[in-house]
Amino acid sequence: MSKNKNSEKKSSKKSIENMEKKNSKKTVENSERKYIDNELERTLLKSANNANIKYHVAAPSVKNKDEINTDHEKTSERNIEEEKWAREQLEEDGKVMLDQSSEHHKIQLLSIIGEIEGHDVLGSNIKSTKYEHILPMLASIEDSDEIQGVLLLLNTMGGDVEAGLAIAEMISSLSKPTVSLVLGGSHSIGVPIAVSSNYSFIVPTGTMVIHPVRLNGLVIGAQPTYDYFKQMQNRIITFVSKHCNITKKRLETLMMQTGVLTKDVGTILVGKEAVEEGLIDEVGGISMAVSKLHEMIEKR
Repeated sequence: MSKNKNSEKKSSKKSIENMEKKNSKKTVENSERKYIDNELERTLLKSANNANIKYHVAAPSVKNKDEINTDHEKTSERNIEEEKWAREQLEEDGKVMLDQSSEHHKIQLLSIIGEIEGHDVLGSNIKSTKYEHILPMLASIEDSDEIQGVLLLLNTMGGDVEAGLAIAEMISSLSKPTVSLVLGGSHSIGVPIAVSSNYSFIVPTGTMVIHPVRLNGLVIGAQPTYDYFKQMQNRIITFVSKHCNITKKRLETLMMQTGVLTKDVGTILVGKEAVEEGLIDEVGGISMAVSKLHEMIEKR
């Protein structure tokens, strides 16, 4: 009986050892297979096994903890720098990139606020849009392969005629889709800027003031002065009528209307009225403006 027990124990022990060897062999083979990533290495391994040669496949190098931490720190620093730069751009120029949507379009947002500053520098206590900032931005947008569209937010009282027209002409000549949204108001020379985009929106309470051209400072009461006024006004009327659905005649009528503005001739249009007159395409807010721009980008 003891002999049988001993033989059973030996047999069992051998079976366990054989199973462990097989498992160990399988583990080694499996680990080696993980590192074999192409047909050439598989062929080399097979040939080595047939010739009873040990073939070792080196494991890929793994970064240690310090190297991984360094990479994370560099990535974090880079993200912080990018966020800082974006905040500075927003504070200085009212510019921000919209690129978090499911459509994955890169949209440049620009804001036209306060008074449009021309050749004369405005006071530090006046919010203004500087045309020498906006024009290079628009040129950069046109040259960029990444930016796919432009969204303009307007809340301006108007300002320098030459600067305003320059901005409007630049926007209208962009090859990329553009959408404008009039918020608080887009008055005076802000009107050409609002209609310069491919499609325009105005919020229900947004306003647009249309009035004749006027100059600050010394005005000489002579025929050349009148001719200059008329020429400048014709430039504005021509641009506006060309980029929206209002006629020159109707625009001139609105400019010269009396009894609406207390200290000036002209007209004030609120929300839906601007759409009815043909100045603006549609009444809507930011969601409609962004959706429209995505739609226009998709159709390109």
